[in-house]
Amino acid sequence: MPTNVLGTPLQACCMKPRTGFYRDGYCRTGPNDIGLHTVCAVVTAEFLEFSRSRGNDLSTPRPEFEFPGLKAGDSWCLCVSRWAEALQAGKAPAVVLEATHLSALEFVSLEDLRAHAVNS
Repeated sequence: MPTNVLGTPLQACCMKPRTGFYRDGYCRTGPNDIGLHTVCAVVTAEFLEFSRSRGNDLSTPRPEFEFPGLKAGDSWCLCVSRWAEALQAGKAPAVVLEATHLSALEFVSLEDLRAHAVNS
């Protein structure tokens, strides 16, 4: 099992809707995951609007990809670069540290993730 940013086994992020690059509920990554979907976030309406303004509409259902669309309060594996961009803009959603993959630390600090932790 992969490791989370706390150095313990990676926990599931969300099964409904099923998230992750591999759609297995985990923010795992691998060689084909160019976006690095490693941050387990609890999305807000503000973040969803921010993401849409950046060209990634996560609210609109896409049945052809079995994607129901997200609403505020849903957990989702975000690309670490999008989370970092939202952080810079003051719109970063909360993070579930236990379900955020260790490799996210290559791009964002544990301090920033802890500051936005669900259970901080």
